[in-house]
Amino acid sequence: MMKYMQRMGKSLMLPVAALPAAAILMGIGYWIDPTGWGANNIIAAFMLKAGGALIDNMGILFAIGIGVGMSDDGDGTAGLAALVSWLIITTLLSSGSVAMFMGLADPTKAPVAFSKIANQFIGIVAGLIASHSYNRFKNVRLPDTLAFFSGKRSVAIVTALFSLLAAAILFFAWPPIYNGLVTFGESIISLGPVGAGIYGFLNRLLIPFGLHHTVNSVFWFDVAGINDLGKFWNPALGGIKGQTGMYMTGFFPVMMFGLPGAALAMYMTAKSNKKKIAYGLLLSAALSSFFTGVTEPLEFAFMFMAPALYFVHAVLTGIFVGIAAALPVRAGFNFSAGLVDFILSAKSPMAMNLWILLVLGAIAFVVYFAIFYFMIKKFDFRTPGREDDDTDAELRVELKNDDFTKMAEIILEGIGGRENVTSLENCITRLRFEIKDQAVVDEKKIKSTGVPGIIRPGKNSLQVIVGTKVQFVADELQKLL
Repeated sequence: MMKYMQRMGKSLMLPVAALPAAAILMGIGYWIDPTGWGANNIIAAFMLKAGGALIDNMGILFAIGIGVGMSDDGDGTAGLAALVSWLIITTLLSSGSVAMFMGLADPTKAPVAFSKIANQFIGIVAGLIASHSYNRFKNVRLPDTLAFFSGKRSVAIVTALFSLLAAAILFFAWPPIYNGLVTFGESIISLGPVGAGIYGFLNRLLIPFGLHHTVNSVFWFDVAGINDLGKFWNPALGGIKGQTGMYMTGFFPVMMFGLPGAALAMYMTAKSNKKKIAYGLLLSAALSSFFTGVTEPLEFAFMFMAPALYFVHAVLTGIFVGIAAALPVRAGFNFSAGLVDFILSAKSPMAMNLWILLVLGAIAFVVYFAIFYFMIKKFDFRTPGREDDDTDAELRVELKNDDFTKMAEIILEGIGGRENVTSLENCITRLRFEIKDQAVVDEKKIKSTGVPGIIRPGKNSLQVIVGTKVQFVADELQKLL
């Protein structure tokens, strides 16, 4: 089950990767017309509407992303099937349709849950139906008279049938599911900044399991009516000045300043003969966190080597998210809480006093550095540059000019060769292998390429943390496989 959820989390990276486009379009639009929201400038209106088209249709993007990502071979047929499933479910369970099924003359009398049916949760359901139908029926053979519908052409038809069944089940199941999500969200909201802090803590704590997207969907998107991200960028959806953005704001000081402070502490505590190696790894990971908000390369550098440090990081994230929620400051992101989104969100109508985040960020940098430095020294954690001497610089391979081909060759050799690999996927920062035998894996050889870390989440699963350039390495590995 955990492996399935992690794969689903990886699949969500495909639609999430579309959000930076929305951030750029809407960010530019608000910079051009920060007060009229497009009413005073046609170019600003054009940009805002274009970006809003993505934000307002995240459910569809989730459906297609899950459909393609969870399919065996990433074929576009699964994406088309996901769209078929989305259209059927959201049409059958719209307020108007439900009112008709229940014999109600007024669609507004239908259960309120069905007014929120076109959301990311339903998108995920539609994507899962489509990917299952594709994986199961893509090679089906029909009699000659129906041969045209054999193979992949049958997928959309099968998906439609399964979607009818899903809609019938959701007719009864969606109201209690929706009410449960709303109750959970309202309980956190009622706690104010403390609730925001609890959410921030859970957000980081669930990352090792790939389950953070589950809790994010409740607060950032429109699954339970909170929609913090959507309302921040499109106030017409119901944004409230001073409130909207409270579940995103506190991540900026952590990602832009706190984690780089932790990186500096890890570099300062590295062994003298390994500082050069640690410098390259930690600098690139810290810059990734600061500029883009992509924190996985840095977090995975110590997550499994020093889990106590990661728990402290989760606690600190919760504290800073809670503090930011209590202060008169609001910022938002479309992709992640890095410098790019910080600048783009500055002119959003919901943005407030962004300079406070810079002060909070300076504090976060000092706090992270001090705590990490003390704990690493006190407990002798094996953070980057503090590994045992049998993994010293002599084993390190010098990869020049981003030689991804060479890197892929070394990683494949370290995994035991292509005969030991049954499948390969990648997410935003990780290579995800399914292998036959863990015993033949040579972690030292894999780490000689400079990767931050290696995870063995299951008997036949292996993940190699590469960083934001993982796609180039994955492409080379696919060629070798």
